[in-house]
Amino acid sequence: MTKGALLLVEDTPSLQLVYASVLRSNGHTVISAATAAEGLVAFRKGSPAVVILDLMLPDRDGLDLMREFLTIRPGTPVIVITANGSMNKAIEAMRSGAYDFLVKPFDDQRFLNAVHNAMTASAPLIAAVGSPSDTPAPASGFVGTSSAMAEVYGKITAVARSMAPVFITGESGTGKELCAQAVHDQSSRSHGPFVPLNCGAIPSELLESEVFGHMKGSFTGAISDRTGAAAMADGGTLFLDEICELDPNLQTKLLRFLQTSMIQPVGATRPRKINVRIICATNRDPLEAIRRGRFREDLYYRLHVVPIHMPPLRVRGDDVVMIAETALAQFSREEGRAFTSLDDNVRALFQTLPWPGNVRQLLNIIRQVVVMNAGPVVTTALLPAELLGGEGPSQHVARAQGPQPVTTDTLIGKTLAQIERLVIEQTIATEGGSVSKAASILGVAPSTLYRKIESWTGSGQ
Repeated sequence: MTKGALLLVEDTPSLQLVYASVLRSNGHTVISAATAAEGLVAFRKGSPAVVILDLMLPDRDGLDLMREFLTIRPGTPVIVITANGSMNKAIEAMRSGAYDFLVKPFDDQRFLNAVHNAMTASAPLIAAVGSPSDTPAPASGFVGTSSAMAEVYGKITAVARSMAPVFITGESGTGKELCAQAVHDQSSRSHGPFVPLNCGAIPSELLESEVFGHMKGSFTGAISDRTGAAAMADGGTLFLDEICELDPNLQTKLLRFLQTSMIQPVGATRPRKINVRIICATNRDPLEAIRRGRFREDLYYRLHVVPIHMPPLRVRGDDVVMIAETALAQFSREEGRAFTSLDDNVRALFQTLPWPGNVRQLLNIIRQVVVMNAGPVVTTALLPAELLGGEGPSQHVARAQGPQPVTTDTLIGKTLAQIERLVIEQTIATEGGSVSKAASILGVAPSTLYRKIESWTGSGQ
C-alpha cells in the first residue's frame, strides 16, 4: 500500500465508487475493499494513513473488524460510517477507539473534513476509550491521585486525540471546564482556540447570536457584525457548559450544525462551513431533562458519545487535603503570607465535610483564610464559621460519622421528605458510601442523589 494511502472498506459498489471518486478528486490515494476479509488483507499489507470503514459488512461485524485493526496497529485513525438509525453503533465505535463517525447520508465536504482532520492528527490515538492505564498521571490543571480521578485522567488521555464529542457531567464546582480544557490541551487541536460558553448565563433571546453570531442590522441593537462562539472556535474546541439550559429552538439548530458542520449567523443569507470539536457539560441529570421535555433526545445521543463524570470532592479521599495544601502554597505566594501547612485537626475535618460547593468551595475557603490571616499554620480557629454551619468541629464530625438507622420507630412522625432522606442516607451507608451503588438500588441516577445531598447540606438540615 502506498504511503499515505486511505483504506476504504465499503460493500455497496455504488457508494464505494462515489466515496473513492470524491477522495481521489481531492488528491488522495485510495485502496478499496468490499468485504471485511479484503479489508483486513489490505490493512496487513500496508500502513494506511486513515481507514474509512462501513460498520455494516456482509461477512463480519464492522465494529469487530475495527477493533482488530486497532489491535494490529494501535493509533490508526478510523472513520466509521453508519446508517441514520444506527447511532448506538457509531457511539460504541467511538468508545472503542474510532477517530470520527459519519452518518449516512453526508455531504462531500463533511466527508473530506473528517478525512483531513484524521490525517493531520499530530499523534496516535489510544484505543479503547475509557480503559485508563494502571497509573495515569494527573491531567493538566488537576490536583489529586484518588482512584475516582485516575479514571477521569485515563478517559481524558484516551479521548483527547479523537474527534468524538465529550459529555461531562458532575456537580457544580467539580472542575468540568478544567476537564474540557485538559481534553483540548492534549488533542491535535491544542494549537487552535478553546472557546467556553455558559448556556445558562446568557438570556435565551441572545443565545443564538452568542453561539452562531449575527449580521449588522439583523435585529434591534445589532449595530455591527458579531462572530459567534462556534466560528471563534474554528480549528479548535467549543465548550458548551450547562448544555441542558439550552433553548429548545437552539437545540434544533445545534443538532443541524453537528450533522453538517455549517453555521448561519442571524441575518446571514448563506451558511458557512467551520471545523470545531464539541465538548459539553451539565450539572443536571440529562436523562431527567429529556423525560421532562427540556432536552432533545436525538441531540443527547449525538453529544453523549464519550461520557466523563467528574466526582464530587467528598468521595475523593485524600485529594481534598492535597488540593487544600496546593492552594495554600499558591495563595500564600500571591498574597505575601507565610502559611506553610494545615494542622492535623483541619486535615481530618476537611475529609469529613460534605463540600456541597466541591473544589470551588474549598478554594474559596483557603483563599479567605490566607487573605484574613498571617499564618503559618491553618487551624480550625481560622476557618470561617459558616463552613461548619454554626457547629463546633467535634459536633460536626460526630454528625458526619453516619446516618440514623432506619426502623419503623424512626419513620413514625417524620415528614415524607425526612423519610426520604433517612432511606437515602442509610442506603448509601449500607453500600459503603458508594452513591452510585445506592442510586442503582433506589432506581435513580447518581446525579439525583448528589443533588439531594447538596440541597440538604446547603440548607443546613
